Amino acid sequence: MTLRTIESLGELAGKRVLVRCDLNVPLSDGVITDDGRIRASLPTIRELIAAGASVVVISHLGRPKGEVQAEFSLAPAAHRLGELLGNDVAFARDTVGESAQQTVEALQPGQVAVLENLRFNPEETSKTDAEREAFARRLAAFGDAFVSDGFGVVHRKQASVFELAAALPSAAGRLIERELAVLERLTERPERPYAVVLGGSKVADKLGVIEHLLPRVDSLLIGGGMLFTFLAAQGHRVASSLLEADQLETVRGYLAEAERLGVEVVLPSDVVVASRFAADAQSEIAASDAIEETSFGTAGIGLDIGPETAERFADVIEAARTVFWNGPMGVFEFERFAEGTRVVAGALASASGFTVVGGGDSAAAVRALGFADDDFSHISTGGGASLEFLEGKRLPGLEALGWQ
Repeated sequence: MTLRTIESLGELAGKRVLVRCDLNVPLSDGVITDDGRIRASLPTIRELIAAGASVVVISHLGRPKGEVQAEFSLAPAAHRLGELLGNDVAFARDTVGESAQQTVEALQPGQVAVLENLRFNPEETSKTDAEREAFARRLAAFGDAFVSDGFGVVHRKQASVFELAAALPSAAGRLIERELAVLERLTERPERPYAVVLGGSKVADKLGVIEHLLPRVDSLLIGGGMLFTFLAAQGHRVASSLLEADQLETVRGYLAEAERLGVEVVLPSDVVVASRFAADAQSEIAASDAIEETSFGTAGIGLDIGPETAERFADVIEAARTVFWNGPMGVFEFERFAEGTRVVAGALASASGFTVVGGGDSAAAVRALGFADDDFSHISTGGGASLEFLEGKRLPGLEALGWQ
């Protein structure tokens, strides 16, 4: 791995360092419900403070589409960052305007400021290179160096991710270093047996990952909404469950390729079928080849893997030496359809091998279900970025830092 790291920036005492973090945390009525991404940004920020730098944190939150929207303000994230650092963190009410300029100019060595949501500015995500470059130059005026540490956005060609790295002396932060080390271990030197657990709603979101990892794994476990397309590809009827009919031939091809490679594809033997998509829906356990034989008939909707499947998945996970998991096993937001995800998370937590939770909904699920970050070897902060890396794609935000 070739990557410019913080050491390449030289002496940082007295310098002002822009740090691109990923503070895109979930909010409910303005309250942060999962601060995992903020916590993940702490090692780099603390190291820069200790080196005598002043730190200007930049990030996005949500998708405000280039407009100022109060519900997407980074103010709660800035407040939480200050609590975690144990120091006051200044907050600028804009990104490159008067408030940002005054806030940055007032910073002393060892102090931290957070600028308002990058995506309040349409240039951040513009499709036009010149517009992104111009915005990056305005950001660059606030710093002497740039540290990119928002792994969750390195697959995006955006001003604060790509162009800013060229506008200032730049390097990767410790979070990106850690994420890359984990992902390279998963793709280049996994200890075997190696099991990959995929869930979530759509097969289409995981096609590249399946194709790229099939030759590298020993077992592929399929849950979540995507399981019904796999079952349908085997000829089973899935009632009103989520089905991607346009992916059936692709899935059949993957199943055939797995058989050729000797990869065990573990599909659910039973599922939890609900009367409707609702937290209080009636539900029954059905064999995977008898989903339409519940009392709900063809109106039934599969919302979780069944208990027999969950036990089987747990056995494979606990016997593996390397496990990568991305995507919930069911609609974990509804308590009665969260058990499959809970069992899989518990199996990873108790496994003795190297266990990686692939960010996004998976990370949110394990925390919502009461698991701690250190129950796993690693929880990624970048669901989409992790998947694109595992697909073998080139990531603009990493290439801007010399990665190849």
